[in-house]
Amino acid sequence: MNITFDELKLTDEGLLPTVIQDEVSGTVLMLAYMNKEAFQKTIETKETWFYSRSRKELWHKGATSGNRQVVKRLALDCDQDTLLIQVEPLGPACHTGNTTCFSTILLEDELSNREIIHDIVGEIKKRREHPVEGSYTSYLFREGIDKVLKKVGEETTEVVIGAKNANHHEVTNELADLTYHTLVLMELLHVSVDDVKKVLNERRPASEVLQHD
Repeated sequence: MNITFDELKLTDEGLLPTVIQDEVSGTVLMLAYMNKEAFQKTIETKETWFYSRSRKELWHKGATSGNRQVVKRLALDCDQDTLLIQVEPLGPACHTGNTTCFSTILLEDELSNREIIHDIVGEIKKRREHPVEGSYTSYLFREGIDKVLKKVGEETTEVVIGAKNANHHEVTNELADLTYHTLVLMELLHVSVDDVKKVLNERRPASEVLQHD
């Protein structure tokens, strides 16, 4: 759909509210505003540009800090008065150094597990780059791929046993162990969660069930 900026429903100031979201984790990173020039520059450069209402000027996200945002997808809401941009963040979105500007929790029914895989991947990567004495993850990296493969094999067997026993608690815990060791293996082989998601996406035609080899 080809829609020009002038066709959108803008604020009284002629601005478009814009929500920025991490394309991989789904985390909402920030809310900002665009004028026509910022909108055009964002499309042209494939990086986010905004209009500062306080400074009354255009700004390129990350131009000073280096925390740029690579645009992956733009979408309008149903009223065409708000823009959603999914990005690859090249650093924290917030000036405080936090990943997201929405870090002050006012109400949370229970701890969210939506980002847990990506959080664990981040911790695994840290342990590989900066080993810690006594860390099990650091130990696995120190031992190498044969040790990690052995653990993946062992945990796979434990999953099978738990499933055969129809033990929900057992199989859930063993699947968690298998997931962790698989993520360590992926880090060793430089395979990202996004790489796996892309393959799954390619195997999922819109009108058919998931395909596999």
